[in-house]
Amino acid sequence: MTIDNIKQNPVEDKSFTFALRIVKLYKFLQSKNEYVLSKQLLRSGTAIGALICESQQAESKADFIHKLSIALKEAKETEYWLKLLHKSDYFDDKSYDSIIIDITELLKLLTSIIKTSKQNNAK
Repeated sequence: MTIDNIKQNPVEDKSFTFALRIVKLYKFLQSKNEYVLSKQLLRSGTAIGALICESQQAESKADFIHKLSIALKEAKETEYWLKLLHKSDYFDDKSYDSIIIDITELLKLLTSIIKTSKQNNAK
């Protein structure tokens, strides 16, 4: 079986790609001697994908929802750090606009999955 034969998970793929962007942004911020906020961003921005991946092996539907809810919280925190870093002039409008689109999309996807899962779990 090749990697192409494995069923892809869009939210997992998007969160992994987003985590890669966060790692690159972290390296950029380190080069600007920004150590504290960048570490917070790195932690929350990479946790999203890890939690989504972990949710795929949840022990129950409730555990699945719980793990994705934590991923959603991490995504909201990441959005906060991105806004703060942007307003603090660590990166330009174009870079911010590009990455904020990605986190907004992840927030919407996670919210939708959690909402649907809760509805299905209530049945």
